[in-house]
Amino acid sequence: YKGGGGTGDQKPVHLMEIFHIDPTIQDYNRKWLALYEGVNRCNQAIRILKGSDYDKKETRIAEMRFLRAHFYFNLKIIYNQIPYFDESVSDPSAFASISNKEYTSDQLWEKILNDFKAAYEGLPDSQPDVARPCKMTARAYMAKVYLFQGKWQECATATDEVINSGKYQLLPDFRNIFLPENDNCSEILFSVQASINDGSPNNYNGNPGDRLLPPGGPYPNYGFLRPSQNLVNAYKTDSNGLPLEDGIDVSENDYVDTRLDQTVARPGIMFLDVQLYDWTPREATVYGPYSPKKRIVSKNSSYYLAIWPYVNALNVYIIRYADVLLWRAEAAIELGDLATGLKYINQVRERAMNSQTVKTADGTADAAKYRIGLYPSFSDKEEAIRALRTERRLEFALEGERFFDLVRWGIASDVMNTYFEHEKTFRSHLQNARFIKGTHEYGPIPQAVIDLAKNGIIEQNPGY
Repeated sequence: YKGGGGTGDQKPVHLMEIFHIDPTIQDYNRKWLALYEGVNRCNQAIRILKGSDYDKKETRIAEMRFLRAHFYFNLKIIYNQIPYFDESVSDPSAFASISNKEYTSDQLWEKILNDFKAAYEGLPDSQPDVARPCKMTARAYMAKVYLFQGKWQECATATDEVINSGKYQLLPDFRNIFLPENDNCSEILFSVQASINDGSPNNYNGNPGDRLLPPGGPYPNYGFLRPSQNLVNAYKTDSNGLPLEDGIDVSENDYVDTRLDQTVARPGIMFLDVQLYDWTPREATVYGPYSPKKRIVSKNSSYYLAIWPYVNALNVYIIRYADVLLWRAEAAIELGDLATGLKYINQVRERAMNSQTVKTADGTADAAKYRIGLYPSFSDKEEAIRALRTERRLEFALEGERFFDLVRWGIASDVMNTYFEHEKTFRSHLQNARFIKGTHEYGPIPQAVIDLAKNGIIEQNPGY
């Protein structure tokens, strides 16, 4: 759920949540401009580098092509049909003067892939600065493009190379991934770096994306990004510790996946190292009793700024090693190799199984009945696909991947409308929610961009 102070707080985001979307919503315009600003900066840097005699020229060009592909990747999965231009175009507003139908969807994916390939070929195996992409970072992003293209063998080959490189491993404890002191650990292939108290004006190098989450802001619990009842229920497990999708709300007598209380703040359960989570969240009558927990930095942490702008130093993760393992599992299953799919799904589950559990306030017992087990086998491809998709949801909840997974799997309409149909029976803010197949898989091209373009050169996405 959007959360916050009711449906009128950040109302455009409320309209996005219920899919009452139109091209004038400013959030789509701001995202478009931000991503194309990234493209323009990469293009400008490449032009300058090509004309220089800088001794690290080729490495820096490879880095710029990696970043340009990253920006275009996000434009593609959000807006689908986009204007594409490279460093040969110097006009900073080229996104409004080049047709977004010049290339087909497949051709756009190949453009993005070619940049990642060039980065892979031009980047070193390692970098002295942890934030810079290296060869395996580019190879992993290539795998993600193959995933969205449905090129399963290519995805399997790319992920195998990353896995066999030996550069990465799962952090032993799931909770520790999301501590700022572990930002650039062995599990993180690529992330956006953040820092505080580094001398920058107003701590603007901090992470702004999580600033409206607890414990920051003017409220003890600022109230945005609220986990749904549907998500909480997804962590329910059976006596063997396997997902139990029975459609019944989780109770204190149910077994749950360990990751539930590392991801979601629930009433009566310790909230990090601060206190029992027993306060009433903002607008609980609208958005329910749950709050986000996974990417929250304790107010006692030196990586959290307890004054305005309430930012923290937790990096924004783009690719985790768990991503790579589950991409490999998905590719294997799609290729009919259920045993390999089982291996990598269980590897991710085993880490969760061995992770710390949330304890009661006195630390003497588990706060809930935690049980997570490994799959013994898959009887067929359908069962394996269901397990893979569930595992991605449980592992990456609140990290911004779920919707794009549903779209690439071609099930967004069925999943979202089934979700709305049930949740609206007890969440009034979803009463008018509906997902239109063939439209809502992608956002609208911003109206401001269409108005700026000449001769109808930018075409709106279907249904808007």
